[in-house]
Amino acid sequence: MFYGHHQDLDVAHGVDWSPRPAGYRGKQIFDTLLVLAALPLLAPVIAVLWCLVKLDGGPGFFGHKRVGFGGRAFTCWKLRTMVPDAERRLQAELAANRALAQEWQRHQKLKNDPRVTRIGAFLRRSSLDELPQIWNVLMGDMSLVGPRPFTPDQLPLYVDAGGSSYFRVRPGITGPWQVYGRNATRFVERVQFDDTYSHGGTLFGDILLVAQTAKVVLKMTGQ
Repeated sequence: MFYGHHQDLDVAHGVDWSPRPAGYRGKQIFDTLLVLAALPLLAPVIAVLWCLVKLDGGPGFFGHKRVGFGGRAFTCWKLRTMVPDAERRLQAELAANRALAQEWQRHQKLKNDPRVTRIGAFLRRSSLDELPQIWNVLMGDMSLVGPRPFTPDQLPLYVDAGGSSYFRVRPGITGPWQVYGRNATRFVERVQFDDTYSHGGTLFGDILLVAQTAKVVLKMTGQ
């Protein structure tokens, strides 16, 4: 499904869904080779974390729909960090707490999210919950570095803020927003980071962002 042409998402009309030039494919080859090289190290780590997440009786992995390259929907994989009935609990919390609802509207995140489990809090602070997305990289849905993927219901917020560059590159496990904006920016401010990356992203720049991501992860500032 291509959200740019979906009849229920009129807000997306006029968005430039065209991909970047074909020369950008070298980035996907680089991503794939790097992930395959790191797989012997990452796979056991993911397996151990999966077992720890499973201890509360819910699934170890969590797959959620995201809008990606060219407006195509894909399932973005993570280690589960929330209670199994997270969506129902979110709606109940937002309905009962106006301050939380306003925080969600601004950031599309909650600083003290009541849905997050104990192991989930650690995984989020360390960003280890994102590790299963190496599968998305191998499948061609994501890149190691790029704009952070968002959900279909967040699309109107992004488009209303003037965003379109996101749809022209593959979303990334890490990227400029995660390194420089992290949790201190509003959701709509992602447009600035995405535009900068879409127009000026290079392989050398990706390598620098991966190195900077390692520093951010060590600071345990994720949410």
